[in-house]
Amino acid sequence: MSDFIAGLDIGGTKCAVLIGKRTENGVEVVVKEQFPTPNSPYQAIKQMMELLDRLLKKVGRISISAIGISCGGPLDSRRGLILSPPNLPSWERIDIISPFREKYGVPVGLQNDANACALAEWKWGAGRGTENMIFLTFGTGMGAGLILNGQLYTGTNDMAGEVGHVRLEDDGPWGYGKHGSFEGYCSGGGIARLAMSMAEQKLKEGKPPLFCPSVEHLPAITAEKVGMAAQKGDELALEIYQIVGQQLGKGVAMLIDILNPEKIVIGSIYRRQQAILEPIVLETVKKESLPISLSICEIVPAELGESVGDFASLSVALHAKETEKSKI
Repeated sequence: MSDFIAGLDIGGTKCAVLIGKRTENGVEVVVKEQFPTPNSPYQAIKQMMELLDRLLKKVGRISISAIGISCGGPLDSRRGLILSPPNLPSWERIDIISPFREKYGVPVGLQNDANACALAEWKWGAGRGTENMIFLTFGTGMGAGLILNGQLYTGTNDMAGEVGHVRLEDDGPWGYGKHGSFEGYCSGGGIARLAMSMAEQKLKEGKPPLFCPSVEHLPAITAEKVGMAAQKGDELALEIYQIVGQQLGKGVAMLIDILNPEKIVIGSIYRRQQAILEPIVLETVKKESLPISLSICEIVPAELGESVGDFASLSVALHAKETEKSKI
């Protein structure tokens, strides 16, 4: 039986193909290459196949036992269809699974990026050993991957975990089609929009923040710049992250009360700004959630860090293999 699995990560700007090897303690990436995402989905599939073939030869003509595909939603994981995600508008009902299954003759799985990252953190990261775990992306957007009763929960039509769409306030920064949404407050774009509105007022008062010294710099504000300013003690940047931390705490408390998890694993921005955000989040969660539910729940940063995207597609491959095996 082959210890090698393949992962495909399809993004709006680039596609990555990698081969991983299962080890006693998890998985290691053996080789990885990427290329700019073509406009045509069929050209992208062709290039991914050609690249996978090259990588297989490069590693030594090995065989793989499963292929995992990670892609932004919406999608239909059961039928293997990509349903025109915002970053891949020309991918309308594209069957991504059949071509790879037919060519390579192995189980092939498809999951959205939040679910894929949840699987990776559950198998090999901060969620190891749990039965009930929630992964929050907290990066470009805010989404959740749900591990419930020891299984990935995707919902009736793959829309479980769209926590970014939940409204936390009647008004506030825009995200996922709503003002005041979880994604509006807790995402890279949401933080930037919140910072722009607050910095604009400070500039009018003649008190430019560290991350925006003039009006000309307003369009260039990013969550990363605000975070760096907060780490240097900038007053407005810290105020912004205070708001973000409180809203993240509200969202986390809601998930604790509804799903009663053992762990909530938070990626990207939370991991990078843990020193600032963690005390605010924990204080808010303590106020907002049921004490008995909070008492058994840990809130931790993602363990796989910047490599989670690589491990995500490989975790989908392993999930596809295990799912296929359970059917036999």
